[in-house]
Amino acid sequence: MALKITQNKETFSVFGIINAITASNFKKHISVAMKDVKELVIDIEHVTEIDTSGMKAMRSLYADCMAMHKRIYIVGTGCKEVYDDLYVSNVA
Repeated sequence: MALKITQNKETFSVFGIINAITASNFKKHISVAMKDVKELVIDIEHVTEIDTSGMKAMRSLYADCMAMHKRIYIVGTGCKEVYDDLYVSNVA
Protein backbone atom coordinates (compact mmCIF):
# COMPACT_ATOMS: atom_id res chain seq x y z
CA MET A 1 0.00 0.00 0.00
CA ALA A 2 1.30 3.44 -0.91
CA LEU A 3 1.78 6.04 1.78
CA LYS A 4 -0.72 8.90 1.83
CA ILE A 5 -0.38 12.00 4.01
CA THR A 6 -3.13 14.57 4.40
CA GLN A 7 -2.88 17.84 6.30
CA ASN A 8 -5.54 19.72 8.21
CA LYS A 9 -3.91 22.75 9.82
CA GLU A 10 -1.25 21.32 12.17
CA THR A 11 -2.44 17.70 11.94
CA PHE A 12 -0.88 15.31 9.47
CA SER A 13 -2.89 12.12 9.00
CA VAL A 14 -0.84 9.24 7.68
CA PHE A 15 -2.37 6.29 5.80
CA GLY A 16 -0.53 3.10 4.81
CA ILE A 17 2.85 1.70 5.76
CA ILE A 18 5.93 3.60 6.94
CA ASN A 19 8.81 1.32 5.97
CA ALA A 20 12.18 1.35 4.22
CA ILE A 21 10.48 2.25 0.93
CA THR A 22 8.26 5.09 2.22
CA ALA A 23 10.14 6.44 5.28
CA SER A 24 12.30 8.89 3.34
CA ASN A 25 9.32 10.47 1.57
CA PHE A 26 7.37 10.54 4.84
CA LYS A 27 10.17 12.42 6.61
CA LYS A 28 10.74 14.84 3.72
CA HIS A 29 7.05 15.67 3.40
CA ILE A 30 6.54 16.29 7.11
CA SER A 31 9.84 18.19 7.46
CA VAL A 32 8.96 20.65 4.71
CA ALA A 33 5.40 21.17 5.94
CA MET A 34 6.27 21.48 9.64
CA LYS A 35 8.18 24.70 9.04
CA ASP A 36 4.83 26.45 8.59
CA VAL A 37 3.14 25.18 11.78
CA LYS A 38 3.57 26.05 15.46
CA GLU A 39 3.18 22.47 16.64
CA LEU A 40 3.11 19.14 14.87
CA VAL A 41 0.43 16.47 15.26
CA ILE A 42 1.03 13.18 13.45
CA ASP A 43 -2.05 10.94 13.38
CA ILE A 44 -0.99 7.32 12.82
CA GLU A 45 -4.46 5.83 13.32
CA HIS A 46 -4.50 4.52 9.74
CA VAL A 47 -0.89 3.33 9.62
CA THR A 48 -0.87 -0.45 9.33
CA GLU A 49 2.86 -0.98 9.87
CA ILE A 50 5.95 0.92 10.97
CA ASP A 51 9.31 -0.82 10.55
CA THR A 52 12.73 0.23 11.83
CA SER A 53 13.21 2.70 8.97
CA GLY A 54 9.84 4.24 9.80
CA MET A 55 10.80 4.56 13.46
CA LYS A 56 14.12 6.13 12.47
CA ALA A 57 12.16 8.73 10.47
CA MET A 58 9.87 9.35 13.47
CA ARG A 59 12.88 9.79 15.79
CA SER A 60 14.43 12.22 13.31
CA LEU A 61 11.22 14.28 13.10
CA TYR A 62 11.01 14.29 16.89
CA ALA A 63 14.61 15.55 17.15
CA ASP A 64 13.92 18.22 14.52
CA CYS A 65 10.89 19.44 16.48
CA MET A 66 12.91 19.59 19.70
CA ALA A 67 15.66 21.57 17.93
CA MET A 68 13.06 24.00 16.55
CA HIS A 69 11.30 24.26 19.95
CA LYS A 70 8.07 22.90 18.48
CA ARG A 71 5.70 20.57 20.25
CA ILE A 72 5.10 17.22 18.59
CA TYR A 73 2.18 14.90 19.24
CA ILE A 74 1.79 11.42 17.84
CA VAL A 75 -1.78 10.17 18.12
CA GLY A 76 -3.74 7.10 17.09
CA THR A 77 -3.59 3.37 17.63
CA GLY A 78 -0.02 2.29 18.24
CA CYS A 79 1.13 5.67 19.48
CA LYS A 80 2.12 4.22 22.88
CA GLU A 81 4.68 1.96 21.21
CA VAL A 82 6.02 4.90 19.21
CA TYR A 83 6.14 7.04 22.36
CA ASP A 84 7.96 4.28 24.26
CA ASP A 85 10.55 4.02 21.49
CA LEU A 86 11.05 7.80 21.36
CA TYR A 87 11.29 8.06 25.14
CA VAL A 88 13.84 5.24 25.42
CA SER A 89 15.89 6.74 22.57
CA ASN A 90 16.03 10.14 24.26
CA VAL A 91 16.82 8.78 27.73
CA ALA A 92 19.70 6.63 26.50
